[in-house]
Amino acid sequence: MSEALDQLLDLLDLEQIEVNIFRGRSPDETVQRVFGGQVAGQALVAAGRTVPEDRPVHSLHAYFIRPGDPSVPLIYTVDRMRDGRTFATRRVTAIQHGKPIFALSASFHHPEAGLEHADPMPAVPSPEELRPNAERLAEALGTPLPPFVRDSPIDLRSVGPLSAEVSRDPSLRGQGKHGNFVWLRMTEKLPDDPLLHVCLMTYVSDLTLLETVLLEHDVSWLDGTIASASLDHAMWFHRPFRADSWLLYAQESPIAAAGRGLARGQVFTAEGELVVSVVQEGLIRITGNPHP
Repeated sequence: MSEALDQLLDLLDLEQIEVNIFRGRSPDETVQRVFGGQVAGQALVAAGRTVPEDRPVHSLHAYFIRPGDPSVPLIYTVDRMRDGRTFATRRVTAIQHGKPIFALSASFHHPEAGLEHADPMPAVPSPEELRPNAERLAEALGTPLPPFVRDSPIDLRSVGPLSAEVSRDPSLRGQGKHGNFVWLRMTEKLPDDPLLHVCLMTYVSDLTLLETVLLEHDVSWLDGTIASASLDHAMWFHRPFRADSWLLYAQESPIAAAGRGLARGQVFTAEGELVVSVVQEGLIRITGNPHP
């Protein structure tokens, strides 16, 4: 296993310090704030460790309350709200400096037989036909990427333009207005633990959603004109999947208004099976002229 993947898995392997209390950490103390997907993934780990294995998570709803401080540990407290015959409900609070920075509610359900239908997977090029985003980003920026991007254990491959490419090449403007389609997978084989796979998908789900809002307006994080932050995040896990196999993350942004942007996504296996649904609202604050 590569060092980068080992570090990511270690990030999600929380330390239990008391009944219903866990401690997590951040991988990089030099960044301004903790990555939202990290906090959501760690909180789901904490919740999942208090639930029987035969009840996989089927939904989560989370709020980002305060920016996380990467220089200090994150304390996760789990409230066992309900344990029914087939459902279990947990509420998790992440605490730093004595204050809540993040709150998550998660529901776990023993699978049952019932009605079934699903949207079909969009017709897009296969991941083998696409270049890794890290390679494209380095080319667009014209500079070497930092190690945590260059050596990431997550392989992302976008079907359309990256916001960084749009920022550098005005001819690409308008090409991201019809959805943001990203193939993703972990670069190495993972253990079979189902909770690990859903927690990794929770982590990854926050990487590209708000970029979908920016692509609708042909702006980029690199413009220096946008301030953004995740506000809330919801996910529904419909069927089992593996995070080390190719997954298509089909994302769209139906609205941006009042300084906020909404994005939603569907995750499909390479075989076309819909396995996860995601919705996120984020702060999208304009601090300057996007196209000077």
